[in-house]
Amino acid sequence: MALVILFLTNVLNFYDRLTLGAITEPLNREFHLTDTQIGALSTGFIVIYGLAGLPLGRLADTSSRKRLLAAGVTVWAGLTGLGAVAASYATLLGTRLGVGVGEAVCAPAAVSWIGDAVPPQRRTRALAIFMMAVPVGVLLSFSIGGPVAQAYGWRAALALAAAPSVVLVPAILWLKEPKRTAIGKAAAASPRALLRIPAFWWIAASGAVVNFALYSFTTFFPAFLTRFHHLSVGRAGLWSGVGLGLAGIGGALAAAAVGDQVRGNRGRARMRLAAAASLAAAPLALLAIAAPAGAIAVALPMMMAAYGLLQTYYGLVYAAMQDVVPANLRGAAMGGYFVVQYLGGAAWGPLLTGRLSDHLARAAAAAGTVADAARAVGLHQAMYSIPALALTLALVLWAGGRAIHPERSEAGLVS
Repeated sequence: MALVILFLTNVLNFYDRLTLGAITEPLNREFHLTDTQIGALSTGFIVIYGLAGLPLGRLADTSSRKRLLAAGVTVWAGLTGLGAVAASYATLLGTRLGVGVGEAVCAPAAVSWIGDAVPPQRRTRALAIFMMAVPVGVLLSFSIGGPVAQAYGWRAALALAAAPSVVLVPAILWLKEPKRTAIGKAAAASPRALLRIPAFWWIAASGAVVNFALYSFTTFFPAFLTRFHHLSVGRAGLWSGVGLGLAGIGGALAAAAVGDQVRGNRGRARMRLAAAASLAAAPLALLAIAAPAGAIAVALPMMMAAYGLLQTYYGLVYAAMQDVVPANLRGAAMGGYFVVQYLGGAAWGPLLTGRLSDHLARAAAAAGTVADAARAVGLHQAMYSIPALALTLALVLWAGGRAIHPERSEAGLVS
């Protein structure tokens, strides 16, 4: 039951986080935004999220995790709902910064909880199920947010995204926390011990790369379908939400199926599996983006396959992190990982992709392309960064696997 409620908490986490991607075009029409400003909404959220992750991660190691989670859900859902009454771009940006503080609680507290509740040989499955919330959040935010925004306006979509917290907060407080894993003599007590684990830094670097790619993708993919493939806002949200959601769930289930079957050094094997999946995703994403305008029957299945492969990352790599850090530093490890992955990657993905899209759109307009077509050309060309990042991710994950000593055991005893 605890894993179910933690999973639902993470679903709401990503649903509320990603809903702006489904309502990008309505926001653009109301506030007359550039793609750079749209990207900045995600960047502002992510910077605050990353900065808050480290202290909140340490707090998850030293205080009640269920109370921390309940408080976080209350904050982020409340501010998501408050965004529905934003009268300006600046006000909306302010609410997203507050959402970032609340959501920074979720993963450190929940992953630490799962690490204590689940034995190592079943950890990939548990974390893959927990992180299946990412594609489920994509599915809900896009397939619900897009049609609701088209029918009732983007404000209704944000208000609806906040509503499940009314049930979820009492459910979290009802849970009983597991006892924290006993700490052996070899386990270091200070977060500085993480600095002595090379594999942890490779894992953190991989988080920066994968989140640069995925946040860029989820921020602009529905808009890409609308501008380049000429779908309505509702259809773009529904098709991208259902397609990517189902593909991501498939990827998470695949990670759960194979990640706990490995033998020997689990951390190294899990990192190598994630590297292979990322390598396979790169050409599929390239083919999807290269499909001609209107060829949605080609573009969407290819992108679904690529997205599903990239979603194996979370179950495999989060489990590998639990394999290589001391049990009493799991929350701090997630907090440190968040600082690197969000401030080093995710924070800049939507912003730089938006700036690249604007730059390429201006170049197309200067060459004589009409305004709307130029914006479609700019975003289409900017999306080619996704397959390049998938290839980079595969290389980083492979290097991280090599940094895990083949003879060392779990609980941070890697060199």
